[in-house]
Amino acid sequence: MEQESFFNAIRNGELDKLKSLVNQHPELLDAKDQRGSTALILGAYYNHLEVVEYLLQKGANVDEKDGTGNTALMGVCFKGYKDMAELLMKSGADVNTTNAMGSSCLIFAVTFNQLEIAQLLVKHGADTHIRDARGHTALDHAKMQGFKHFQSLLTQ
Repeated sequence: MEQESFFNAIRNGELDKLKSLVNQHPELLDAKDQRGSTALILGAYYNHLEVVEYLLQKGANVDEKDGTGNTALMGVCFKGYKDMAELLMKSGADVNTTNAMGSSCLIFAVTFNQLEIAQLLVKHGADTHIRDARGHTALDHAKMQGFKHFQSLLTQ
């Protein structure tokens, strides 16, 4: 029951309720929901900056993966949440991790046409040469979708 309340508090951005639950049940920080998402992944996915800041302060693993191998930063990269991406990267998120399909944060940003996020990733050391399971780099994805505005960023 506490776990369900915990994940609902995160989805709804209810920071006070979240704090109360974590104080009573600190093990919830490592819990995963039915889809394999951690509290941090959900908080980032719903763009709740204060929730994510709190979870990071409490020691949540910034690079934990969900059931499909995605991290909080990966979700933020396709959603386009720039402030959240900056927070996660400043907190040590691995910009070059890949999921079960070999996609990286940069591939997500490019595929979903998130130029500002892609620029941040490159600034923080994203490898432009990572290939997904089909053998495509972020530049390949940009070309396939006709996103010419990524070309100079990805060919530096």
